[in-house]
Amino acid sequence: QVQLVESGGGLVQPGGSLRLSCAGFRSIFGPVIMGWYRQTPGKQRELVASITRGSSTNYVDFVKGRFTISRDNAENTVYLHMNSLQPEDTAVYYCNAFPPNHKYWGQGTQVTVSS
Repeated sequence: QVQLVESGGGLVQPGGSLRLSCAGFRSIFGPVIMGWYRQTPGKQRELVASITRGSSTNYVDFVKGRFTISRDNAENTVYLHMNSLQPEDTAVYYCNAFPPNHKYWGQGTQVTVSS
């Protein structure tokens, strides 16, 4: 059973922007910290950003200043606003709790940054 559904990915040119969305059940979003992760072929899935229910945020160094994570608790949705995208940001992006719960992984959304 898919618990989380990511959307908003696509093909964008370097320097462009995208907004990813992640929707799920209230039981998942409730009190937990939510995170966005990404994975490229041959590499492990890595955390990109996280956000508490009170909207305190943390980012890994390589996205600081470019990505913004936000959440709408009423709508059980988490967003990832990505600006100044670079080819190295190309990956499948997933959302999950932080730390992740293996039961919640969805299919992800592909982001491709290319000219």
